[in-house]
Amino acid sequence: MVGRDQFRPPTYADGVTLEQELRKIARSADLAAIGFCSADAFPEVEQSLRRAVESGRSGSLGFTFRDPTTASDPRASFPWAKSLVVVGHAYIADSGRSPEATEPGIGRVARFATDDRYVPLRRGLDLLLQALVAAGYRGEVLCDDNRLVDRAAAVRAGVGWWGKSAMVLAPGVGPWMLLGSIVTDAALSPDDPMRRDCGSCRACIAACPTGAIIAPGVVDARRCLAAVAQSPGTVPIELRPAMKDRFYGCDACLTSCPPGKRLAAASFEDSAGVDLVEVLASADRPLRRRFAHFYVPRNEARFLRRNAIVALGNAATSKHTGVLAGMLGHPDAMLRAHAAWALGRISDPRALGALRAAAVTEVDADVVHEIELALEDALLGTLA
Repeated sequence: MVGRDQFRPPTYADGVTLEQELRKIARSADLAAIGFCSADAFPEVEQSLRRAVESGRSGSLGFTFRDPTTASDPRASFPWAKSLVVVGHAYIADSGRSPEATEPGIGRVARFATDDRYVPLRRGLDLLLQALVAAGYRGEVLCDDNRLVDRAAAVRAGVGWWGKSAMVLAPGVGPWMLLGSIVTDAALSPDDPMRRDCGSCRACIAACPTGAIIAPGVVDARRCLAAVAQSPGTVPIELRPAMKDRFYGCDACLTSCPPGKRLAAASFEDSAGVDLVEVLASADRPLRRRFAHFYVPRNEARFLRRNAIVALGNAATSKHTGVLAGMLGHPDAMLRAHAAWALGRISDPRALGALRAAAVTEVDADVVHEIELALEDALLGTLA
């Protein structure tokens, strides 16, 4: 019997190598890109993650920021690892074009989250893993996994290059790509990294509605709306107007990216959005089930309601006054606080009346403060 260390990859039909077979499988699985690289550590990525944590730029995000050493060294979790198989799935064609503005009361969702776009990516990764196992190798899929900074692996494997938005960009796809990897003990021939960069383009930096891209490749998660929408706690009051009708995610840096514009323009129209009033009226279990593919802190539906309230406040139409006034009586103080802010943005005497009534009965100090600020806004609105 041949030992694992002495195993050699089989030769496929017509002299096809294992690497070539894996590329063929990737194409048949409709993956946009595939590359191979070593499973060596990424020391520069570990340093970058630590700087983000130490400076506070990582905000409340966990993910790879929780353990930079593990996230930047595949062998910390898989001592037997020799190579990484890195793939990208282009999702934009199936997700539709996201309008600049939706109908008041309809929330916008980032295109990667209009459905679980990781499903076809995982399917392709599973097929690749099966081929590795059939060839006698060990492997494990890492997809949306805190044990690997997938973007760094994608750049090393030649799948794409670092964009100034800190995302990985690929030819013909731009940033519209989800990444996944397989860690394996197969000694695969590595691909060369791409000799490309964004040059003088600063489109994503200019397009960010909050200035969260503070330097090329450096994002302050505390100001990134995509991160804010999936963070616990209160949405900072200074960021709420910038969220506009966003219910979940933000595509501003993606839609502005020139390499991905052609693909984005070819995607079909998708007018579907999220009925924000329906979100507020739904019970927890249906909400969690409907948005199970979202990153929601502790899987608590209250954060979905929070996002819906902010989007309704930005719609600032009187037809939502009753719904938002009702939220002033919600048992969750966080939701009451956001409802007060939202009512303060509506030029409607009923909103002013609801805030005044709540000011008399509210006992939570944070909510009282929000009501006071909202009363000032509402009073100015009714006098305008």
